Amino acid sequence: MDGLPPEALDEVASYFQALSEPTRLQILNLLRQGEHNVGELAQACGYTSANVSRHLSLLMQHGLVEREARGTSVYYRIADDSVYALCDLVCGNIARQLERRAEGRKAFLRSAGKAPANRPKRA
Repeated sequence: MDGLPPEALDEVASYFQALSEPTRLQILNLLRQGEHNVGELAQACGYTSANVSRHLSLLMQHGLVEREARGTSVYYRIADDSVYALCDLVCGNIARQLERRAEGRKAFLRSAGKAPANRPKRA
């Protein structure tokens, strides 16, 4: 990002904002398995077709998905596979953070278990 003008940074922020909604991440994850139409995505996500269409529209605006009309249906697929590399990188980072937190909790509980059970009461 070094040297990018403010307008480009706005675009970068907007791209990440498109990825900041769990429903859109769920849609991207489903499209990772192959292309789907809105009805299939809505059923798999448990949302209405209108809601999924709105999310797909935003994902299209950012170049993350593309659509293709076939007869009376429109199918969506990933436009840029690099989004998965980015998501995998972030997910791996979060998994490591959660692992460190869990190890920290275990260490805390072990040390708390070694503390005297009956502390003298303050007067």
